[in-house]
Amino acid sequence: MATQEQVRPWQRNFNETPFIVIWEVTRACQLHCLHCRAQAQKMRDPRELTTKEGIKLIDDIVSMDRPLLVFTGGDPLEREDLFEFIRYGTASGLAVSITPSATPKVTKDAIRRAKEAGLTRWAFSLDGSTAVIHDRFRGTKGSYDLTIQALKMLQDLNIPIQLNTTVTRYNLDDLPHIADIAEQFNTVLWSVFFLVPTGRARVEDMVSAQEHERIMQWLIEQSRTRSFDVKTTEAPHYRRVVLQHRQAETSSDVSSLSQDRGFHLFDGPLRAAKGVNDGNGFAFVSHTGDVYPSGFLPVVAGNVRQQKLSDIYRQSPLFKKLRDGSLLKGKCGRCEFRSICGGSRSRAYALTGDYLESDPMCVYQPRA
Repeated sequence: MATQEQVRPWQRNFNETPFIVIWEVTRACQLHCLHCRAQAQKMRDPRELTTKEGIKLIDDIVSMDRPLLVFTGGDPLEREDLFEFIRYGTASGLAVSITPSATPKVTKDAIRRAKEAGLTRWAFSLDGSTAVIHDRFRGTKGSYDLTIQALKMLQDLNIPIQLNTTVTRYNLDDLPHIADIAEQFNTVLWSVFFLVPTGRARVEDMVSAQEHERIMQWLIEQSRTRSFDVKTTEAPHYRRVVLQHRQAETSSDVSSLSQDRGFHLFDGPLRAAKGVNDGNGFAFVSHTGDVYPSGFLPVVAGNVRQQKLSDIYRQSPLFKKLRDGSLLKGKCGRCEFRSICGGSRSRAYALTGDYLESDPMCVYQPRA
């Protein structure tokens, strides 16, 4: 099998190898975030994958043409062997990122250890530009101050910073100020999550479909004027918005652009050049080894204690269905952008109970 050096992002066959694997190494976390997907708890679960099982999982991930690997939680810093995982993954040729919580565990020593282990990027969540807004999200007073303090330490130690922001009705009007903070800390990537009502997140916390569209239009302008890159999570229709802007600027036919395998929306070693979606270029492993198409789509495809992740990703009926655009229903199934977008399968499942249904938070009406 080809190595990562031989496989450009757009050459990766998502039927065989994902672009990114996220491993929830623990659900333990000292915060109590209102929208927590994992419904994290204070204590570690004794059923977590062991260090030995984690190393075996990393070996299997490496065999899948070395996709990006993200350690998440809960709070991954709750595991003492996190640095061993970072070191092992990096030594195996993986680009490794972590998404810890901003707690007292984020010390300069912890950041230095992660850097020495070969960490590629450190991601923090910032859901408000003030303590009032952010701390409400995190369910913990003082979380905002700890986040800003940690960002300063990351800057001091020259660790590439990614900021994650979950859009809800509580911070909709605060997004420009959050973007200003991302600029202030020389963030390399602002990852904007669009809420999926799973875990502790509620339907009433979501922004409307029209607001989804308006935010994505605004994000295009941010991507052009800010020093950092912008991506979305659980909003694959952002790719459609980007293409529509390209059409307006180049007078190209947008439907032909969306079908052109040589047309790359994004390029770079840590960015997918074609549409990644739940189960399609993406795999999520839970703290107990269960495999999901996404952390926001709670349908189990298998468990790495019984099967290799590579076998589950390639062979499970669930993943195969999610990679077959012809199975999409409603307007998503008729849409000329389905090959690059396909709608959020997680949101479709959360709001309709069917992961193949149309994404209710897309306002676009297909030509068909």
